[in-house]
Amino acid sequence: MTDQQHPITPPPELVQQWFKQAHESADPDNQLSYYDFIATAAAQWGADQELEACVNWLEDADLDDSQKVSWVNLHAARRPKPPSLKEQALEQLLKVNAMLQFQTTGGETSTIRRALEALPND
Repeated sequence: MTDQQHPITPPPELVQQWFKQAHESADPDNQLSYYDFIATAAAQWGADQELEACVNWLEDADLDDSQKVSWVNLHAARRPKPPSLKEQALEQLLKVNAMLQFQTTGGETSTIRRALEALPND
């Protein structure tokens, strides 16, 4: 091991926070879940650091407009927003509706779908 630190190294305070969160959320009967939590947190943090470095480079790069890729588009493509609660509910409703079509219960979900579609997009 060398004395040089990799440029993407989490600060000790953040590592301690991950240990605490892993301890609080991990299944005590499954030691692997503890390590999974920490490994996932570290991988996500490292990927976010690399993305921000790429975004900063693109902002500062001396490229003409035909070569330049928008950092906003890069960030949006690599870290898309998770689906809203409304979008998740509509997706689940499609699955429920498909299951109901195989049964003879006469279940109908169109009213629920219309109500969800009427909600504002958040």
